[in-house]
Amino acid sequence: MSHSTNNDLETDSSRQIFTPMKKIGWGIASLGTAIISNTYAGLYLFFYQDYMGLGENFMYWGQLIYAIWNAFNDPLFGFLSDNSRSKKGRRIPFMRYTAPFLALTFIALWLVPSSLSEVGVFIWMLIGILLYDSAYTIIGLVYSALLPEITEDNNIRGQLSTISSLFGLLGTIIGSLIPGIFATKMEQGDPQSFYLFVIVIAVFGAFFTMITTYAIKERPEFTKIDAPVPLLESIKLTFKSKSFLILVAGNFMSILMSSLLLGSLIYLSVYVLGADHTLTLVPLFVGIIIGVIVINPIAKKLGYVQTQQVFALIAGIPLILLTFVPNIIMYPCLFIAGFGLAGPQVLTNILFAQVSDEDEMKCGVRREAMFFGVNALLTKPAQSIAVVIVTGLLSMANFVKQVDGVSQFQPFQAITNIRIFIGLIPGICMLLEAIILQFYPLRGKYLEDVNDKVLQMHEKKYVQLKQMS
Repeated sequence: MSHSTNNDLETDSSRQIFTPMKKIGWGIASLGTAIISNTYAGLYLFFYQDYMGLGENFMYWGQLIYAIWNAFNDPLFGFLSDNSRSKKGRRIPFMRYTAPFLALTFIALWLVPSSLSEVGVFIWMLIGILLYDSAYTIIGLVYSALLPEITEDNNIRGQLSTISSLFGLLGTIIGSLIPGIFATKMEQGDPQSFYLFVIVIAVFGAFFTMITTYAIKERPEFTKIDAPVPLLESIKLTFKSKSFLILVAGNFMSILMSSLLLGSLIYLSVYVLGADHTLTLVPLFVGIIIGVIVINPIAKKLGYVQTQQVFALIAGIPLILLTFVPNIIMYPCLFIAGFGLAGPQVLTNILFAQVSDEDEMKCGVRREAMFFGVNALLTKPAQSIAVVIVTGLLSMANFVKQVDGVSQFQPFQAITNIRIFIGLIPGICMLLEAIILQFYPLRGKYLEDVNDKVLQMHEKKYVQLKQMS
């Protein structure tokens, strides 16, 4: 079946023509979730360990319990979404009605009563991150799962992913500024304005997320024609996919890199560069934005997985250099690394879409959410590992915590270890990702064959849907 035939089908009300406004409507959810998630990522360690003074043992236990919970909730939510047969769809209702709960749990994370003991703070933190992560997981899963099924065209997928990434970067920039605002407000003895700002972030984040649920329509043939797959069979099929396992291994390295770099960048600003946090963010995000804008045309010519490998190498080398270069050279290194980080920012979900296409070709059913759920199961521990690495290296170096919200002078080893978990380890992760993806099979002629067969299957499902109607 040709691509033109598929485009003809998209003129029907059950298919979508992606006008510029619809593309913006798709991407706006990424702004909402990115504002919230990056505020959380950049503030979580700094707030609970440095400001609240929670000990390393409590932080370790919190991450262990969090990781265990993630072992259950991601595939479970993915399975529930894939097998939902709601009249409103199997994706959008989950996303729409979870957004307000995400806002509420996010706000609660930072409103820790001052009267609590250290154990009380730990319990508050633990319950907060479990509830927050559950809401974020549901929204992230269904949003990611929507991309592969609303269009088969990898070019359109790339355009939507680019728009989503640009909105996500805007949210990331906003979210990454929050730790600096937090530190300033606490040093000024003005926590109330910070808490108000967090509430505003949560409300707008949830609102932007809900906009997408009204701008995008699900394709009903996958709900009405595809038969539900039992849980154990779905898990078995997922782990039988070689393409999926290789992609997850590469993505694990990417998640570990981003968790270390973005989650701890404030340490580089405050303790190594001694600069305003915004000055550290600017070269990194300018590089990412430029990379996001140019990467899709490059991927169309070079291939999506090949482009991912190239950009991983571009990111990895300057990240490693951050460990050794003088402070002034760190800024151009951050810019080049940011350009390379556009790879995982834009292309990862497109590669998962290809994995879903291959799986549908083999088993006849689209199961995107299960793939994203198991991916999260296998990669989210990277976030906990990043916390352990950061807290462990700081503890080994006798890192001096804040006193009454004021940053303290640090020993030389602490500065060295900050460079290691900001630069050396993330850089090695990106080089490993490039090597791992060399074994990814969905490329060239085989990928073209998968695309053609999936288009034929979708035409048959669409005809069945018309007959049912």
